[in-house]
Amino acid sequence: MQNVKGSKFLEKKNNLMKDIIEELTKEFKYCSILGTDVRGKEYLVQKSGSSFNDSNWNERGFVVRVYNGINYTEYSFNHLIADKVEQIIDEVKKKAQQELKLITKKFELINYPLVNEDEISEEYFGEVKLLPNSITISDKLSKMNRIKDKALPLSEKIVDFRVRYEDVKVSKVFISNNKELKQSYIWSQGYLIAIARKDDDTRFFYKTFSGLKGPELLDEMENSYQEVVEKAESLIGTEPPEPGTYDVICDPDTAGIIAHEAFGHGVEADMFVKNRAKALEYLDRDVASKNVTMYDGARSANHVSSYLFDDEGTIGQNTKIIDNGILKKGISDLLSALLRKTEPTGNGKRESYERKAYSRMTNTFFASGDAELAEMIASIESGYLLENPMSGMEDPKNWGIQCVMISGKEIKNGKLTGNIVAPVLMTGYVPDLLKNISMVAKEVKLSGSGACGKGYKELVKVSSGGPYIKTKARLG
Repeated sequence: MQNVKGSKFLEKKNNLMKDIIEELTKEFKYCSILGTDVRGKEYLVQKSGSSFNDSNWNERGFVVRVYNGINYTEYSFNHLIADKVEQIIDEVKKKAQQELKLITKKFELINYPLVNEDEISEEYFGEVKLLPNSITISDKLSKMNRIKDKALPLSEKIVDFRVRYEDVKVSKVFISNNKELKQSYIWSQGYLIAIARKDDDTRFFYKTFSGLKGPELLDEMENSYQEVVEKAESLIGTEPPEPGTYDVICDPDTAGIIAHEAFGHGVEADMFVKNRAKALEYLDRDVASKNVTMYDGARSANHVSSYLFDDEGTIGQNTKIIDNGILKKGISDLLSALLRKTEPTGNGKRESYERKAYSRMTNTFFASGDAELAEMIASIESGYLLENPMSGMEDPKNWGIQCVMISGKEIKNGKLTGNIVAPVLMTGYVPDLLKNISMVAKEVKLSGSGACGKGYKELVKVSSGGPYIKTKARLG
């Protein structure tokens, strides 16, 4: 394994960041600064050619937060040199004063308590088998082209086969009155996408790969192209299921999207503060069957959203959201926790240094049970095994949920029939869906190949998953 090194850019700025905090502390009871340096590249290989670009996650800059006596003022910037330190300090002071004068004239402000933080000095540097720069861009594209070239000839129905790969190094420094934190780690993600066509029927299938890994992920991807081609072919000529309520088994990715939508978004504490989440009324009440235990947290798993500290300097945690069916706790950013007089859970995340921190998910998943997949299938007289989710959404205020899966495998009399339905739309009322979970498998799997938005924006990196679960759901 190779150690991930810290950001040279942030190392050079470290003393200047401390100077800013030292000066601002003379006027403000709380002040902090987050420095970010995120660098990566994304690669695409397809029938028409190859390309690579800077990752959309790339960012480099700083955000200062100060307590202005009523709430918190933030100021972000992307240039930090010795000659500009005084100017930045003056801008922060001016912005805090202007903000108070402007807002207090027009609005009745919520009074936030002062952050009370322990003294902490910690750092975290991840490990990967291969560092991104240990393999040239040309070699990465060559590996990806080999996968594509092996996949295309497997079937005359495959009109294109695409290989996507991205590796990103995340480096952050957080300094406040009492904290000095540093972290650097690498995550990567990949996709194999087969596009099949017969006459006017065009279908696609994809498989994802992700983790706190470097280019070694490409080796994992190389072994799965045949499966992706075969499954894309199998979707040609399929139809959605007849609308109705069915016994269903959800694969780990589908279980993950249910967890993410149902009591991921549903328990984000900034939604509690705004009275936009029904879950607030159900704390310490049953919301799922006793078979259901669910976690979120930077320390709850070792995946793409694992870190030492969040974007507000809170150490990441392992939060048990549901305990044997009982809703125990939400996930919170620092400011929401201050208002609710609870401990922050390390879920304050920003899309970038230029954006606000919100309560956001990290690694969200159902815990394992004691069932085997074979006995789960055998228990179903008529239903489906749902696989490969494409999207999901949930209404935190009313607990409606909707998920779309690429396909479902028909189950009759306790056996898979070989028939496939596609695509599959699953809808329902969150407590009904979770209270009907009657069997939970042993093995937990997580995937972190996508991103999560707060509504329609504010994208952050997350992972989700779980074991296979059996429940009842409305399909269409």
